[in-house]
Amino acid sequence: MTTDKSALREELEAEAIRICQELIRIPSVNFGEGRGDEKAAAEYVVAQLAEVGIASTIYESAPNRCNVIAHLESTHPDRPGLVVHGHLDVVPAMAEDWSVDPFGGILKDGFIWGRGAVDMKNMDAMIIAVVRQWARVGYKPPRPITLAFFADEEAGSSFGSRWMVAEHPDVFAGCTEAISEVGGFSITLPNAKRFYFVETAEKGIHWMRLVAQGRAGHGSVINEENAITALTEAVAKIGRYQWPQRYTATVKRLFETVAQASGKPFDLKDLRPLLTEFGSASRMIGATLQNTANPSMLAAGYKENVIPGEASAVVDGRFLPGYEEEMNATIREIVGPDIRIETIVTDIALEVPFEGDLVDAMCAALIKHDGDGIPVPFTMSGGTDNKALSKIGIIGYGFSPLKLDPELDFMALFHGVDERVPVDGLRFGVNVLKDFLETA
Repeated sequence: MTTDKSALREELEAEAIRICQELIRIPSVNFGEGRGDEKAAAEYVVAQLAEVGIASTIYESAPNRCNVIAHLESTHPDRPGLVVHGHLDVVPAMAEDWSVDPFGGILKDGFIWGRGAVDMKNMDAMIIAVVRQWARVGYKPPRPITLAFFADEEAGSSFGSRWMVAEHPDVFAGCTEAISEVGGFSITLPNAKRFYFVETAEKGIHWMRLVAQGRAGHGSVINEENAITALTEAVAKIGRYQWPQRYTATVKRLFETVAQASGKPFDLKDLRPLLTEFGSASRMIGATLQNTANPSMLAAGYKENVIPGEASAVVDGRFLPGYEEEMNATIREIVGPDIRIETIVTDIALEVPFEGDLVDAMCAALIKHDGDGIPVPFTMSGGTDNKALSKIGIIGYGFSPLKLDPELDFMALFHGVDERVPVDGLRFGVNVLKDFLETA
């Protein structure tokens, strides 16, 4: 067994790369509406942990909807525990749209390619690589760690973290904090200053179905009660609505720090001029300055010459911490009284302080590996399994570190065609994660 630091580092990086590739090759696709299958991925995680003597348990919430839990011993077992979690499911990928096999996990042009490469099998791989090395060298972390690999994050977490919190909260007993995806990655400003975004806030979710009722009839006659017409008018209004700017504490701190680093004005009357500093990430950051509601699905009709009696649409609503009711009231006002609004999935918004020992450990680990890096808090436009854990009092952060090329449009890779993660970024990330967990 080697104890040479250089050799251990090379071993850690190689394991992270290998495991990421192998996880991508397991198509744990979540199609939504209960149609998903994480079983093979869960069994892979169990086997990787078992190979180095780490026991884990699969919790199956429904056939093939699998969650994995493992507990690591600590040198200080009386300290509050840390949940280190990822999700095993990925969104679908249409192979004909990709330049490579979306489930091939190939190495090409300095990247690992495949569905889940950034969301979030890269982080799953880093977690597994770190704890496997710990087990091989007999290392125990300074606080108890619960590893959790959840199902169903990509479709509302009903079979994953939400189910685990409701049915098996005991597995998280003693845990007070958590880390997971979408944080610790780098964004380079136009002046070459490099920021590392630590996720301390998430927008809430309200996926809703709009339903319009009308008069069914023949397509050749006049119909002023056409359900499709009523629905599409409402959908268009939602899609074009200009939401007011609303600045949360996290947003204010991020933009103030960016203004200082860039020398640009910080004006709370309108922070949007600073969005140009974020480059390709400006779309995601811009979405954290306001609520959003995007139409995403339409359903109506069954024949060309038949006007249906009902039409429906799905809207993906995301609200800032503290602004849920404002979003819901606005949607009700936009669609009017004749369109029915049904809730498909709803989940809370989160916001936690960018301070404390855990945050200090994240920042220190990042700066250790990139002395020019500037850690900052940010709000995520989407959501993570930290929402479910918050319901049992666990404070969650997004911290899956990656050092990225300034030219890489990282945010476009989430759920995108040709999703890929840079190999050098993964090497950087697994070392940062290891150092963080050894000091957290």
